[in-house]
Amino acid sequence: MSYILVVDDEAVIRAGLRRLLERNDYMVAEAGSVDEALSTHTLDSFDLIISDLRLPGQPGTALIDRAGDTPVLIMTSFASIRSAVDAVRAGAADYIAKPFDHDDMMLTVDRILRERLLQRQNIALRQDMARVRPDNGIIGSCPAMQELHRRIARVAPLNTTVLILGESGTGKELVARALHEQGPRANAPLISVNCAAIPESLIESELFGHEKGAFTGAQVQRKGLVEAADGGTLFLDEIGELPLEAQARLLRLLQEREVRRLGATQSRKVDVRLIAATHRNLKHLTSIGMFREDLYFRLNVVELALPPLRERGDDIQEIAAGMLARAIERLGSRPLGFSGQAVDAMNSYHWPGNIRELENAIERAVILCEGEVITPELLAIDFPLPASPADVDEAMDPPAGLSLEDYFQHFVLEHQDQMSETELAQKLGISRKTLWERRQRLGIPRRRSSSESL
Repeated sequence: MSYILVVDDEAVIRAGLRRLLERNDYMVAEAGSVDEALSTHTLDSFDLIISDLRLPGQPGTALIDRAGDTPVLIMTSFASIRSAVDAVRAGAADYIAKPFDHDDMMLTVDRILRERLLQRQNIALRQDMARVRPDNGIIGSCPAMQELHRRIARVAPLNTTVLILGESGTGKELVARALHEQGPRANAPLISVNCAAIPESLIESELFGHEKGAFTGAQVQRKGLVEAADGGTLFLDEIGELPLEAQARLLRLLQEREVRRLGATQSRKVDVRLIAATHRNLKHLTSIGMFREDLYFRLNVVELALPPLRERGDDIQEIAAGMLARAIERLGSRPLGFSGQAVDAMNSYHWPGNIRELENAIERAVILCEGEVITPELLAIDFPLPASPADVDEAMDPPAGLSLEDYFQHFVLEHQDQMSETELAQKLGISRKTLWERRQRLGIPRRRSSSESL
């Protein structure tokens, strides 16, 4: 049963409200002024406070700051509606005009109490999730991941800019979400943007918005994703792909905390926490003029590095087990397990696509499995597996700044005339099947020498 405090200097109104609320199964206490409410009651013990705006001594709005998490409903006359609106802006849950209809009062009270219950349930759920999954489901206990967990716990409560580094598919967005949900902006929006997925001609409009007529096709005014993140967190994934013009605008956002839409003459203040991520070497990109050095230093306040899956040891088995359970539930499959050879294969495989590749392999295996055990063949990875890239000659190390796909294309085109498909796959640390699939995806034709065996 909810406990409500009614604060009004007119005894008749207090008595009428008490009868109304008690008929609807609420417990009610009364006070004739703010001072009386503070001296005779503990405000945070109530589920709701209903107070008149005009009271002897302090106004009813003085209760807002004193009530803690307890919502305050302000009653006011029609002549004081402007003051009531100001009260809502100051933190009141709502206002209702006198004389009020009984049904309107009860609908307002019920709504406020339902919203408060949902907020408390949400807080409790977040606390439970934090205990069970302290970093938003990021699994791993290898030394590198333990250090990552410690850094997330230290950095999340701050509003500082964070740069997340790691190969594609290592879970950089999970880290960004953990930073957001463990920070002071957890109840505000998290806006995620993949800079590589938006055409260069549209990226500035998408991020910063535009005014009507700013360019051909801008038929209406549009708010950008930066403004949509106001009060919350903006996560820019693959920030190394951001064009230089957009980089300049982003630098202004970080320096001035303001944004100007395309075609606008005035800037707007915004309050966003920026988290960026990339698989590229930003320092190298600055040296060749593809990334602004001043922006790089602004972004690289705190750096979090995600290790590739191949370097995470026993974490692979833990991650695979969780993915298998989720895939079985999602696909409605019967219980399945990994064979010993499949476990060995997963531990030995290079996983160039990291966690994303592992998840896809497991989902495919669950779909194709006709027995009760998942084998290496169902995972579509070779066993025994080729040597890892650590065994590749130093002369074949990828040039600085190249992504994995850039390096793959560079390496294959440079060496395919001198190596067989098997040798190429071994040097790259992947299977022949993966080599073939990547050729198809990247459009790299295979050149066979007459002596190469099929």
